[in-house]
Amino acid sequence: MITSDDIKLLVASGEGYNAEFKVSVPSKVKEITEEVCAFANAAGGIVLIGVNDQNQIVGVTVDNAKRSAIQNSLGEITPPLGCTLNFVEVEGKNIGVIEVSSGANKPYVLSGAIYVRQGPNTQKLTTAEQMRDFFQQADKIYFDEVSCPEFKSESMVDSDFLQLFKTEAKISVIVPNEQIFSNLKLQDDMSQFKNGAVLFFGKEPEAIIDTAVIRCVAYQGTDKRFIADDKPFGGNLHAQFRQSMDWLRSKLSIAYDIEGQGSAPRKEIWEIPETVFKEAIINALVHRDYYDKGGVCLVELFDDRVEISNPGGLVSAIPIAEFGKRSHSRNPLIFGLFARMHLVEQVGSGVARMKQLMADAGLPLPVFKTAGIFTVIFQRPEKSSVKSSVKGSVKSSVKIIEMIIENPHITIPEMAKRLELSTRAVEKQMARLKEKGEINRVGSDKDGYWEIMNDDSK
Repeated sequence: MITSDDIKLLVASGEGYNAEFKVSVPSKVKEITEEVCAFANAAGGIVLIGVNDQNQIVGVTVDNAKRSAIQNSLGEITPPLGCTLNFVEVEGKNIGVIEVSSGANKPYVLSGAIYVRQGPNTQKLTTAEQMRDFFQQADKIYFDEVSCPEFKSESMVDSDFLQLFKTEAKISVIVPNEQIFSNLKLQDDMSQFKNGAVLFFGKEPEAIIDTAVIRCVAYQGTDKRFIADDKPFGGNLHAQFRQSMDWLRSKLSIAYDIEGQGSAPRKEIWEIPETVFKEAIINALVHRDYYDKGGVCLVELFDDRVEISNPGGLVSAIPIAEFGKRSHSRNPLIFGLFARMHLVEQVGSGVARMKQLMADAGLPLPVFKTAGIFTVIFQRPEKSSVKSSVKGSVKSSVKIIEMIIENPHITIPEMAKRLELSTRAVEKQMARLKEKGEINRVGSDKDGYWEIMNDDSK
């Protein structure tokens, strides 16, 4: 039975893969049942009623009629779960609590639909094809939920990283580790750690799960004939992410923005936006098929591109037409842990964000290959180097000024077309030129014109 201290920890940690908050009983009690169904189809979780969106315990009063309505709604889940609504007093306030175990008879269905948990959100699968694909091999989809008997004790946990996780997840460092393992569903009913916990918190998960590494390879040229550098990185998944980013930082062209920084750290300007790689590498670690013994996550650097890939193509629960619009993870427990560290954003938004970042940088949109091995390809700027990365921005600025001299009434879309950049990328260049006092806009956006403020900039 959950205790008052458990609830306070869950509230302080915020909503996530295993926790859902309701400030009160919704007018449609089915909304609560949907969350319960989703938890049962995943790793289990807890619904707390009487906690607001600011993670504050406000308490709740539930009369017998509403309590009966909730219980009746829970009874509509098939096969039956046997969940009940209970109340726990926390800080003098009553909190409604529904504890949900990971169901042994998946899939669980409510009103003809299956609900699944993705990070801090619940998603509904409605078509027969989605349901069949999603659960045809449920034990394989949820590799991270399977118990790992080789991981025998807490001594195999990376304690330093666990402290970092507490800090990033805003969990008090004095909270006992056992309470975190329990509340985040990192162990099964026999207190055995799950594969997801091993991958995320283990000191050397690759010693148990031999494919749990990420390999970074640099090639000379544009094919794979000549390897210039080849480094595999192990450790917990966060360490693999961090080491891969450091490896890319050492290989790619990086400029530094030191203007107007004062005492602040200088800003790194990667030849390809750094955030693009963060998105792609974490996606690879989160969504890869760990049952596939024939491959590992790869970061491959060529003269003209960077490719990031992981075993397992697009998850069958996502039709190709919906790729980039919604998300489903093969490893939802791992996804939820990355989400608690604020390293993954809104579910289903990563592809769109990578596309926008590349467009903003004036680079070709990423190419995604989704069959068999999932791969994302980022095109590097021509003749990539620290100098050329800086010159690319300068060259565009010079061309913009030349176009203004030629035609002061030129529009941003016209500039973008001639430069073969996105309008947003040109707008950023224009903003920088205005900040430097090199150009000025006279009149309205519709009827005005541009003027050059300094002959030296021509």
